[in-house]
Amino acid sequence: MAGDINLKYLQGYSEQLQNQVRQLIIEERIGRYLKQRYGQQHNIQSDKALYKYINELKQNHLRNAPQIDKVLFDNRLDLTHRALGLHTAVSRVQGGKLKAKKEIRIASLFKSAAPEFLEMIVVHELAHLKEAEHNKAFYKLCEYMLPGYHQLEFDLRIYLTWRELES
Repeated sequence: MAGDINLKYLQGYSEQLQNQVRQLIIEERIGRYLKQRYGQQHNIQSDKALYKYINELKQNHLRNAPQIDKVLFDNRLDLTHRALGLHTAVSRVQGGKLKAKKEIRIASLFKSAAPEFLEMIVVHELAHLKEAEHNKAFYKLCEYMLPGYHQLEFDLRIYLTWRELES
């Protein structure tokens, strides 16, 4: 039955949208939908390339944000930890001064994702440099940096659902 399909990544969305996704699943069209919209895979495969990519996006949209000291694909970030990316500030005392090093970690599953999904998660983490909370200002900043952000976030949730169904 359609209502029995668990859509844990889409729980915040309307019942109508959830039912549309359930229909795609039942008709086995969800993979085709994703491939049609997001059929490419990006070529950013190393932490060094990811660092360069993130800093270019930061330079284009958030010049005055703090410098990012470390960027990496993290094998330990996954859906079980409910984190696809993390932004952290590691504080250390150095010569009597408190220094904060900014880090961004992106879940390794994005190594094989569509470039749009990688950009969406990077924009999400970059927005946290300016806005700590997931509030209206945060999502406005995400949309500014990546027009169509909300659609990409929704489609990423569909992608995560599909990945789980395929495994």
